[in-house]
Amino acid sequence: MLDHLARQLAARDAAHLTRRRREAATPTAPRQTVDGVPRLLFCSNDYLGLADHPAVIAALQEGAARYGAGSGGSALISGHSTPHRELEDRFAAWAAPHIPGARSLSFGTGYMANLAMVSALGIEGAEIFSERLNHASLIDGVRLSRASKQLYGSLDELRAQLAASTAPHKLIVTDAVFSMDGHLAPLPALLQLAEQHKALLLVDDAHGFGVLGPRGHGSLAHFGLRSERLVWMATLGKAAGVAGALVAAHPTVIEWLIQMARPFIFTTAAPPALSHALLTAFDLIEGPEGDARRAQLQALQQQLRTGLAPLCATRGWTLPASDTPIQPVVIGANDAAMQVAAGLEAAGLRVPAIRPPTVAAGTARLRITLCADHTAEDVDQLLSALAA
Repeated sequence: MLDHLARQLAARDAAHLTRRRREAATPTAPRQTVDGVPRLLFCSNDYLGLADHPAVIAALQEGAARYGAGSGGSALISGHSTPHRELEDRFAAWAAPHIPGARSLSFGTGYMANLAMVSALGIEGAEIFSERLNHASLIDGVRLSRASKQLYGSLDELRAQLAASTAPHKLIVTDAVFSMDGHLAPLPALLQLAEQHKALLLVDDAHGFGVLGPRGHGSLAHFGLRSERLVWMATLGKAAGVAGALVAAHPTVIEWLIQMARPFIFTTAAPPALSHALLTAFDLIEGPEGDARRAQLQALQQQLRTGLAPLCATRGWTLPASDTPIQPVVIGANDAAMQVAAGLEAAGLRVPAIRPPTVAAGTARLRITLCADHTAEDVDQLLSALAA
């Protein structure tokens, strides 16, 4: 087996598919020391710049002093604490205008939350309808479920699949903001189909929470949705700046997850200090500072797209439509994308090339992500480096 694995790794390397970790020696921020060298980063998901915010850091320190370094057990044994409950209550209140009677449940990561939800709700006799561009965690949750599976790539395809389904239980699963393209799912139309076919609609809002909607309350608020059929997941390691995830849904769904979701039942609860820090992050997200940071993001997005449009046209690159901090530049071939990323690295910028299987073959790209702590001068520096 070792020889076989070595040959497979060599083949991946020859196809420019090898992934390598980089080591950061300073906090997450637009300017970070990576592998011992100062870099200007355009690859972090810390969209609002809260990971290094003094108030969040102080709250984390306070939480550790008050509640300790770890939780000591699973949530159903000894690990569920006051900060966990306070954070769940806070998220349920954010969800209540969109999910009547909403209740919430916390998880250690977004990946764990998605595995838990999809595998637990994909009960025997159910059918899951999953968007082809969904995140790997949703895909893996579908694989772990006992339900039958359908993949869709358009509303028309999903509409036909739902109409043909004879399953007594149906679950539609989608990202809210697709992480490699930056575009939004058509959530109002998806919810209409869910209502029509008595399905649940599971929305992974990892890249919309904190960024979209009034007061940063996410994609459901952005579209003004309301239904007891909604199941809403928010990742807390991106715009919220810390770690973990929250799920909000009808109380029956949450109770089912508590009783049946193995990634919730059989894992140690996240350190309570993280939930304590997240309460401060939530204050920042929905307060005046959050509004100012989202306005800065919008200005940076417009500046970047205005500068990228003529450059992409000249180079034969593609700039997909995106009104989010995720701004991909599709280059095409793996080696070409790697060469551009290497050129940026040599110029002191870090923008990794994203290659298959994360994206489809022939669509290797730069996944540029913006942060509210970037400046207009930072964006100009990126555009100049790409032009060179």
